[in-house]
Amino acid sequence: MDLTAANESLATSKSRSWDEIRRDFPVLHQTINDHPLAYLDNAASSQMPQQVIDRLVWYHSGEHSNVHRGVHTLSQRATRAYDEAREKVASFINASSSKECIFVSGTTEGINLVAHSYGRKFIGQDDTILVSALEHHSNIVPWQIIGEETGAKIEVIPMDDRGELILDDLDQMLSGSVKLVCVNHVSNALGTINPIEEIIERAHAQDVPVLVDGAQAAPHMAVDVQALDADFYVFSGHKMCAPTGIGVLWGKQKWLDQMQPYQGGGDMILSVTWEGTKYNDLPFKFEAGTPNIAGAIGLGAAVDYLQSIGLDRIARREADLLAIATAALEELSGVFVIGTAREKAAVLSFGVEGVHPHDVGTILDNEGVAIRAGHHCAQPVMDRLGVPATARASFAFYNHEADIEQLVAGLYSVKEIFGV
Repeated sequence: MDLTAANESLATSKSRSWDEIRRDFPVLHQTINDHPLAYLDNAASSQMPQQVIDRLVWYHSGEHSNVHRGVHTLSQRATRAYDEAREKVASFINASSSKECIFVSGTTEGINLVAHSYGRKFIGQDDTILVSALEHHSNIVPWQIIGEETGAKIEVIPMDDRGELILDDLDQMLSGSVKLVCVNHVSNALGTINPIEEIIERAHAQDVPVLVDGAQAAPHMAVDVQALDADFYVFSGHKMCAPTGIGVLWGKQKWLDQMQPYQGGGDMILSVTWEGTKYNDLPFKFEAGTPNIAGAIGLGAAVDYLQSIGLDRIARREADLLAIATAALEELSGVFVIGTAREKAAVLSFGVEGVHPHDVGTILDNEGVAIRAGHHCAQPVMDRLGVPATARASFAFYNHEADIEQLVAGLYSVKEIFGV
């Protein structure tokens, strides 16, 4: 595989049209139930461009070996590619050092790592963990587990009917025994872009660290962890054109140095005796065992791909798609948008009067439209809004206007079948 030629090709991506970029994604060019595929489930998992697929194929066919363990050529190739992927990730989020970037299986594992390694050391009886009302289950359940183990309690930053956090009483909530604030950058269920800069600043004013779930933000907007000044930032590869089973926990070194390892095993040690173990330096202290080498290399290739297009350009494109889709659905009688925050990413949750979202999703699939239907692993959000579930269309830069037209046509079929 000519990686140099591939990188030179990526360098020209900023001048390519969206139709040209769309052609990079082979999975999009198929029919589903005799209709062209309109893939609108990107908040669950994005698709991979051919450039990432090719990089994975080359690793498996020409580089596959274990890393940090061998002196032979294949091991050296794999190690170099794996370490380069970490450097790419660090640059992608503007980390001050790549050793602050821990490879994990995804956002869920990253949050669990912080919950166990930070929570068990710094959170105790009668302490408070502050969690926003907009969170995915993966940023709720680990803290409930820690609360049960330590005797800490969870308090919730409330949200309003638009799906925006209510921060009027945040300073009061932060006072006292709060040991951590947990908030997502972008809501997976509603698309709300939270004012995390303000939340972080107000938390730090009271010496409270902040963990940000960036799973829905990192693929869609430029993220600068130094500018945000969060203490932990977590995201997943499979939502940003990379393989499943890989993600990143970024943390400030001052916290990572103090935290105990999450797991024990190979590569996270410097020495082991029967008398005790000396742990490895960052980031390896938190990466026990053989890692997802192919996933990390694929993530590095995905970072190259996204940066070749430009995150600002991606954000503008997706904002345009969201505006077009929102306007189209608002014109449909019997269809209502759920989550109307003033600042939103490309997630559009909606309902059809008298029709369960699962039925909406099934009929749309018959029309070749892939959406998500359910509670989106955010049941407290659904409970707050008084709905059992929503239908959710979520957009990526490789979607085009025809996908939205197909969604609208499919919703006419839903309305016709149910007589709405």
